[in-house]
Amino acid sequence: MARSCGGPALIAVAHGSRDPRSAATVAAVVADIAAARPGVDVRLAFLDLNAPSVEQVVDAVARQGHSHAVVVPLLLGSAFHARVDLPGMLAAAQARHPQLRLTQAEVLGPDGRLIDAVWDRVTEAVGGVRYSGDKRLGIAVAAVGSSSPAANVRTAGVARRLAALTGHRTEICYATTEPSLPQAISRLRARGADEILVAPWFLAPGLLTDRLITAAPDVVHASVIGPHPALAEIVWDRYDAAVANTLTMSA
Repeated sequence: MARSCGGPALIAVAHGSRDPRSAATVAAVVADIAAARPGVDVRLAFLDLNAPSVEQVVDAVARQGHSHAVVVPLLLGSAFHARVDLPGMLAAAQARHPQLRLTQAEVLGPDGRLIDAVWDRVTEAVGGVRYSGDKRLGIAVAAVGSSSPAANVRTAGVARRLAALTGHRTEICYATTEPSLPQAISRLRARGADEILVAPWFLAPGLLTDRLITAAPDVVHASVIGPHPALAEIVWDRYDAAVANTLTMSA
């Protein structure tokens, strides 16, 4: 079969999870991405735990006859998976398919449009009504967490930016390291918040978001980002930037 003539293929790479809700949510996200540009061959791949793997998708794209594919990590932070795992996989795939140029794009976040998307999920969780300042709402922004302190510091910026956007008290917390969600809630209470809402900095639901709900079952938990118009926009921006950079380097 002839390859798409709409430009380089786009391979959207997600983390992967044992929880089937995660793969289903990511598939819905990628369906939105593909619908935005029907002329581009868009594929979904996973780093781990789900199929198809990165290797399988690259092999399929090569068989399709593409000469160039842009790999966009569906990751919210630039930690080990984006800096080590994925580049290693792509280097091995490049060696198998020397005729196929593979370009890794930047990760998704923290993009301002994703901060807006989190706020959309917060407002949905409270019935679409934006709290006024006198309600003393506290928002615990809950992320995965990393073994890299520097990565966690970068992620903490999401809470600060959400506070700047909304005017509400925010605290960062992590599902896998400290500060934990109960610690973030205690800090928000100490700062005067009398209503707490958890805003997941996650693309998809899974075991870790369930862990957060278990850790704080008595507060409202907003939905994960999931399929949102901002995601497709950001992915295509990352794709376009990677293509432009490739053309500049080739000039």
